[in-house]
Amino acid sequence: MAHVIFYEKPGCGGNAKQKALLTASGHTLDVRNLLAAPWTAPELESYFGARPVAQWFNMAAPRVKSGEIDPATLTREQALAAMLAEPLLIRRPLMESGGRREAGFEHALVDAWLGLTPEKAAVGEGCASATMAPCRTEA
Repeated sequence: MAHVIFYEKPGCGGNAKQKALLTASGHTLDVRNLLAAPWTAPELESYFGARPVAQWFNMAAPRVKSGEIDPATLTREQALAAMLAEPLLIRRPLMESGGRREAGFEHALVDAWLGLTPEKAAVGEGCASATMAPCRTEA
């Protein structure tokens, strides 16, 4: 099984379910606070791969939900600057294992990458899932 560095927003219900699924699947986790990590633009960008900039964002972040920030209109540089200034904007979790980095918890992608034990209910995408209680949005 894999050792996974898992950057979360403490208290996020979606992240809690994702961690539970990973540990139930036999993986070990090094859980870190996404909001307190000393990010640099290159390091943060390395989690997003070839995804479009709009997919880098936590769509449940208050400034995104309100329309104050429209991820679809930002350049890579603008997006990274916004996320470095306000880590709550970062799509989560950020995960690293075996030299690979990913943002978000797409069940099929994580299963193909790390292997997941089948479960009855899908695990949501951070706090953005309609099937689970929303997280507090405070930092």
